[in-house]
Amino acid sequence: MVTRTKISVGGMTCGHCVKSVQNALTAVPGVQLVELDLEKGTATVVEDGTPPELLIAAITAEGYTAKIADET
Repeated sequence: MVTRTKISVGGMTCGHCVKSVQNALTAVPGVQLVELDLEKGTATVVEDGTPPELLIAAITAEGYTAKIADET
């Protein structure tokens, strides 16, 4: 089942940061699309059953903070 997961990402300050997070997330198995918003500090991931913990781990391994965002 394809789902969208929104993640708050802390520490992104430039285009290089965005590219680093995007590369990390696209390398996670099951990830189909990654949309990042530097201004809002968010990543929206379209994935096929990928556990959120793997997405968070991929981001934190790059040196950024991450948590599942509230959908409100």
